[in-house]
Amino acid sequence: MLAGKWTYRSYLNSADLVGGDPDKAASLIFGEGVFTLETPSITAVQGNLDMGGGYVLDLRGTVEPAGAGPLTVSMAGTGRAGTPTAGWEYDYFAFLAHPWPNGVGQIPALVGTVIRAKP
Repeated sequence: MLAGKWTYRSYLNSADLVGGDPDKAASLIFGEGVFTLETPSITAVQGNLDMGGGYVLDLRGTVEPAGAGPLTVSMAGTGRAGTPTAGWEYDYFAFLAHPWPNGVGQIPALVGTVIRAKP
């Protein structure tokens, strides 16, 4: 379920309303890319986040399979030597969003947070 490609979109941490202004809404996007994930076991995840232009983070982490709650993922992203991300470290935490039984056109989504772990 988790293995594959996922669109990544990060938003600025703001509670400001955009008042229906699509430009203000778009300005909240901080970054985009593609997570490519593999699950070598039911509790492990690895892969990368490719944001284009050589901006790539390698990912390693853990998966907590769904049980009493939803599936959760915790990953550390590290920059690659010799690229613009060299020295970067980010932490990601996400859970698999609830699939509504009567949802129309709903696709699986990971919803979570990210923090720069190393300045």
